[in-house]
Amino acid sequence: MRKIVLAIVALLAMNVTVAQTLEELKAEKASKKDSISAIQGRVDAIQGKIDAIPGWKKGAFGTIGASLSGFNNWYSKGAPNSSAGNVGITANAFANLNQPKYFWRNSLNINLGWVKIDDKDIDTDDDSFRSATDVFNITSLYGQKLSDKFAISTLGEYRTTIIDNFNDPGYLDLGVGATWTPIADLVVVIHPLNYNFVFSSEDTVFESSLGAKIVADYTRKLGKVNFKTNLSMFQSYKSADYSNWTWTNSFGYTLWKGIGLGFEFGLRNNRQEALSYAIDNLDVGDPTPTFDSIDNDLQTYWLFGLNYSF
Repeated sequence: MRKIVLAIVALLAMNVTVAQTLEELKAEKASKKDSISAIQGRVDAIQGKIDAIPGWKKGAFGTIGASLSGFNNWYSKGAPNSSAGNVGITANAFANLNQPKYFWRNSLNINLGWVKIDDKDIDTDDDSFRSATDVFNITSLYGQKLSDKFAISTLGEYRTTIIDNFNDPGYLDLGVGATWTPIADLVVVIHPLNYNFVFSSEDTVFESSLGAKIVADYTRKLGKVNFKTNLSMFQSYKSADYSNWTWTNSFGYTLWKGIGLGFEFGLRNNRQEALSYAIDNLDVGDPTPTFDSIDNDLQTYWLFGLNYSF
């Protein structure tokens, strides 16, 4: 009986010791987190001062994603003898000039993708790579500073496709207004006077118009992580049918010597493009689509793959 009591006492003592040790470790972990947060705060403050130094700041990172597959006598799929491939490339680059009285910010975003599906049992099918994603966007923003956070600005933005139908359609925004830079990495552009030039062979669908332009861009490099998000909106004063917006997001994580993993996704809403697609894919005998009759579905794309940072 005495041995049993001693064993129970020993177990209780061990539990108390483990509990104390666990609480001590949790307290030490919390203090370390506080220290890391304080260090990161000091690093961010130093980075802010570096970003505020006059001169050019340049950078670029991109992602390559690819997959290939082949099937022979794989009867569970619709095409048992087939091969498929998917290749995608994205590139994000910027060159920003910061001076005491003005700034000039330039950015480029490219996303290109190709896909192929070859059914070996059908000799007449298309076994070549076809474009899947096709995005080209270049932006230039000039601002004359009124203060550290506000400036009178002018913006030029051009976006189109480059694999298929270059500049058909193509969009060119030119406008003036104000730019707000609350922090070093965030730029918010509000231009109430902006003209959206639309270039296209389909004059009955695409139309240029006057409107307001809003752009929000946040680009940041934090250690091994590259991050960029950009929202570009045009609100037509003529008709909501001519308005559009595009939101792209790019992430890159460096693992070794600039090589890492990357992910990009984008969203877009454009009624003119939706109507053009509906007309191009109209079945014989169907009524001609209009802005009121089409389903203006949200456009999306994404890419995951290897990333390289310059």
